[in-house]
Amino acid sequence: MMAAIASAEEGHCVTLIEKNEKLGKKLFITGKGRCNFTNACDTNELFEHVISNPKFLFSAFYGFDNSSVLAFFETHGLRYKIERGNRAFPASDHSSDVIRTLETYMKQLGIKIMLHTTLKDLILTQDTATGVVTDKGNLNADAVILALGGRSYPACGADGDTWKILSKHGVDLVPAFPSLVPLTVEEEDIPRLQGLSLKNVRVRITVGDKLRYEEMGEMLFTHFGISGPLILSGSCFLNAQDYDKRPVVSIDLKPALDEKAVDARILRDFQEAPNKQFRNALSKLLPAKLIPVIVERSGIEMDKPVHSVSKEERRCLVHLFKNFTCTVNGNRGFNEAIITRGGVRCSEIDPKTMAVKKIRGLYVAGEMIDVDAQTGGFNLQIAWSTGHLAGSGLGGKA
Repeated sequence: MMAAIASAEEGHCVTLIEKNEKLGKKLFITGKGRCNFTNACDTNELFEHVISNPKFLFSAFYGFDNSSVLAFFETHGLRYKIERGNRAFPASDHSSDVIRTLETYMKQLGIKIMLHTTLKDLILTQDTATGVVTDKGNLNADAVILALGGRSYPACGADGDTWKILSKHGVDLVPAFPSLVPLTVEEEDIPRLQGLSLKNVRVRITVGDKLRYEEMGEMLFTHFGISGPLILSGSCFLNAQDYDKRPVVSIDLKPALDEKAVDARILRDFQEAPNKQFRNALSKLLPAKLIPVIVERSGIEMDKPVHSVSKEERRCLVHLFKNFTCTVNGNRGFNEAIITRGGVRCSEIDPKTMAVKKIRGLYVAGEMIDVDAQTGGFNLQIAWSTGHLAGSGLGGKA
């Protein structure tokens, strides 16, 4: 949609082909339906949140940055608000308002929209894109922009199958891999914590002896493992080979306290009720759902009076508070991944125009490029920036 708008603003005659019955189907579900459509951080900070190939996005980001995105939507009637972490949302909390803003402006620009239309192939004439083949016939064009999405949430229409078209025509692709995705774990006690959300915890993800990710925030236990903002962001730093090495997620339940302070706090609670059974003595320190799991993992007899808990046993308990671990054995795949890592290799694309080097008149944008970022509106900013650059970079093509 942004590519179509940028192209039409340059005076080109634009046709937008959409596989689904409506526009913005995946956009509709982003941010749990609220649509975190960009991040209002300083423009140079955008690069810090891009995981794959941030330098490739230099021209795209500075050509149409996050302040440009905010100004664009505000100019075209969308009221927005900035929340924690500089996340930008429509003031209404309805993603449909973002889509409606784009649709309304596209109609004003005279962009032709073809719904229920599936791309089948490119029409190439001497290594130049001269149109597309669809399930409703051929369309001739002086330039073609592909914004086909990735493989995440295939129910929204982007299943990655159309990537094969580019591969068939000699464009090199990095294999698709789910990212910003919930993780599955080995430990059998984790499903018992299903539904428990932890706030203000610190999560560390290590692969072997290498620290891949460390951050404070919120996470969630599920029937299969772990999810929530911290885990989704952390998944960006794991690749396919890492899962064979069984990454370890370590959760610091009390990040504001060092081990000595945690021990003092536990000891104080024990001394207040010395005859209380151990399994009943942690209610001031932990969520109720987590207590039985902590008790079992500690190895301390659950019925033991807390006055009998030894210093060594308490030391093990403190270690659990500061290092509650889960062993990762996989992820939930594309059906639950927010984004796709991989796509058209950046070396195949001119970063100043988004033009595919091997095929003249062909441009790519968005999630189908091998760039991806953390949560917080950064992936949608990539979409707006690369789409705008592709649409405005057509030169004199009609």
